[in-house]
Order: sequence, then structure tokens, then C-alpha cells
Amino acid sequence: MAGITSAINAVKDKIALSSKKIPKHIAIVVDGCEEYAEQKKKSLDEIYETEFLNIKNIIKISTKLDIPILTFHSRNKVSGTEVDHLIKFFELILNWDFITENQVKISVLGKWYDLPERLLEPIKKIISETKDYDKFFVNFGINYSGKEEIVDACKLIAQQVKLDKITADKIDKATIKENIYSSYFLPPDLMIITGSKKTTGGLLLWDSSETKIHFSNVLWPNFGKDNFLKSIQKFQQ
Repeated sequence: MAGITSAINAVKDKIALSSKKIPKHIAIVVDGCEEYAEQKKKSLDEIYETEFLNIKNIIKISTKLDIPILTFHSRNKVSGTEVDHLIKFFELILNWDFITENQVKISVLGKWYDLPERLLEPIKKIISETKDYDKFFVNFGINYSGKEEIVDACKLIAQQVKLDKITADKIDKATIKENIYSSYFLPPDLMIITGSKKTTGGLLLWDSSETKIHFSNVLWPNFGKDNFLKSIQKFQQ
């Protein structure tokens, strides 16, 4: 608690936060990069670098605030040059000492195994090398759909019924939770939607029924520490 209080005190002159109501899990919809690129007449290559830099910054801030779980989601489908940028990002994360120093476990949600082989390798490596870390958890939704997550859970449960491991009358909400991609962590307390859209994009669809949602109206390349802390402040009100 002392660490959280210290981190909050560092920004209290700008944004007042309560150390007693810090969310345990924050999910973030990363959006607005294309719109920002169009506004600034910049290439998406330049914007992708800013996108990933901002993700790193939010991870650092969350760690200081002792927020144990972060989930990022920016795209349902990955194509074209995005593959190359994601490769660079996961290689950067893999070589980032901060991950080891703070025992951050990295997970990827979605059908990432359908991605090109050259992207699968760094994803598999970062998952493997952080699998035993248990202090902080950072999840990335890649090739992720909230609806598909529930469909896949239903398929797994149907298979269990077929194999007589469970009977249909025993299926309940807990059974669904046990079989979704996000089975091992708490539902998000707060979901931050960046960009100009007013939808969640289906992120953590099963787990977000009680989640507070903050539409920041800030394009992700402009989303910084103050915006993140203001979102937490809204959660605390």
C-alpha cells in the first residue's frame, strides 16, 4: 500500500486518486491510430511506433500503481505491415528488462496461432519466458473477438459433455468462465475506450457485464499518463 500511495502522491497535484480504490484489472481498447495518421499526415509506420510506445508507458504506470492486470486490444484481424510491426513489438518486449525486473507475465488472447509463422515465434517465446512470472499480468488481444471467445468456450464444453466429463445440467456461468480465453484472471473493473468510437469492440465480452466503461475521446497516439490517471479517477467517483 505504501508503494501505491507514493505513486499516487507523485501525481496528486494534477489528478487526485484514492489509494483505496485502485482497479485490479484495466482493459484498454487501443483505437484512433488511423484517424491520427490522417489528421497529422503521417504514415502508419510512424504511428505504430507511437502506439507501442504508449503501451509500454501504460504498463510502467500501472506497475507503479500496483495494478496487477492489464489487457490491451487494438485489432480483431492482423494483416499486411501490421505483422512486421507486431514482430518488432514483441521482440522489444522480450528484451525489455522491465518485464523481468517486475515479474510481468505476458499472455496473448485470441486465435493468435493462426498468424504468420514469423509472428508466432516471438509470441511463443515471450509467453514461454514469462510463464512463471506472477506479480503482474499483461494480456494482448490479437486476432481476438469477444463473440468467438464465447463460441470457442461452448465448443470446449460440448466436447466435455460428449466425453461424459460433465453433464449438460451442470453447465453454469462458472463453467463458461473456466473455458474462455480469459479464464485465469479477474473480470476488468475498468475498461478504457480510446479514439472516437463509442463501442467496446466486444473486448472481454463475457467478463465485462459489471465493468465500468470510460470513453476517453482521446486518440491513442495522444493518450498519455494524465489521460490514463483521469480514467482511473472517473472509475473512483
